[in-house]
Amino acid sequence: MTANIVLVVFLALAVIIVMGAIKIIPQASAGIIERLGKYHRTLGPGLNLILPGIDRLRPLVDLREKVVSFPPQPVITEDNLVVSIDTVIYFQVTNAKSATYEIENYIQGIEQLVITTLRNSVGSLDLEKALTSRDHINAILRGVLDDATSKWGVRVNRVEIKAIEPPPSVQESMEKQMRADRDKRAAILTAEGEKQSQILNAEGARQAAILRAEGEAQAMVIRAEGEATAIAKVFKAVHDGNADEKVLAYKYLEQLPAIANGSASKVWVIPAELSATANTIVRAFKNSGN
Repeated sequence: MTANIVLVVFLALAVIIVMGAIKIIPQASAGIIERLGKYHRTLGPGLNLILPGIDRLRPLVDLREKVVSFPPQPVITEDNLVVSIDTVIYFQVTNAKSATYEIENYIQGIEQLVITTLRNSVGSLDLEKALTSRDHINAILRGVLDDATSKWGVRVNRVEIKAIEPPPSVQESMEKQMRADRDKRAAILTAEGEKQSQILNAEGARQAAILRAEGEAQAMVIRAEGEATAIAKVFKAVHDGNADEKVLAYKYLEQLPAIANGSASKVWVIPAELSATANTIVRAFKNSGN
């Protein structure tokens, strides 16, 4: 009975020891093993064995890229204006041992480096240059952080300035200036539009006048050609018919109603030959009546 109890205890201790010796490290993580308080080795992802009671596994180190947004920092520019700058840092732990033993808190260390570098770099620029030199400031931050964090086992992949906010009074002045610039551009565009509209209207009127004149000229030519053709036909008919003066006078009298049609005052000019012929016709009618 006693032997069985000892066996059970022995097996339980063995299970506890084996379970304590097995360490499973997740992917994209690293484990630091300290043996008797001293760094021993770094565990990679997967199944690992340690010596229980002798080896101690420190908290796992995340090897994935991290994104940290730092609170807005007040920075004084060269022209003594206080601007608020928001930054975001993309970094990754490349050496778990250095990140564990070279610095107590590498995130806090990066933040303080960013603040110091921003004050040094932006402090040498006036407000206008600071607002338009984000790429330059980002490059300075990247260079300083790379030099400082390499010994911490951290690689800074990217540094971005999210916003640079001037003081409220300066923002109001900038908004007024931008509003004035927009109004000026709008007035210029409106004037240009009106100018183009007037030019197009004038060009259209000119083209319309030209087309009307051309149409009227063509109509006059066509009418003249028609009248000439009609006169030629009349003369040809008269010539072919060998009409005498009496016939011509009669035709002339037939056209008198058409000439007299209308309310306007008219002055008639009757050729002497036609007048004489008309008298002859009148005398002929009188004689026929007798």
